[in-house]
Amino acid sequence: MRAVAGRLKSDYRYSNTVVYNNFPWPTPTDAQKAAIEHTAQAILDARALYPDCSLADLYDEVTMPVELRRAHQANDKAVMQAYGFWGSVKTESDCVARLMEMYARLTQTK
Repeated sequence: MRAVAGRLKSDYRYSNTVVYNNFPWPTPTDAQKAAIEHTAQAILDARALYPDCSLADLYDEVTMPVELRRAHQANDKAVMQAYGFWGSVKTESDCVARLMEMYARLTQTK
């Protein structure tokens, strides 16, 4: 998102035609889909533990609840495995580069 989204002042500006519709999606196995569904539900469950907190409160880098952070880490791993990136992509920049390579392959004219 940081690589392709626009900005309004210092805030990110989401656009379905720029940020998400051109995003290359993996083709996960049934087991990978189940893992992603499970970890996504764990994120929702962790958020539900704090009904009086806003998303801003929950996602504050310093005070993020440990359950929520762990749920997101598990989800990140499940998604990275579906892309085939787990273990080979070490940084956010490497991840963006691999996604851009996927996008370039998807959009090449034949």
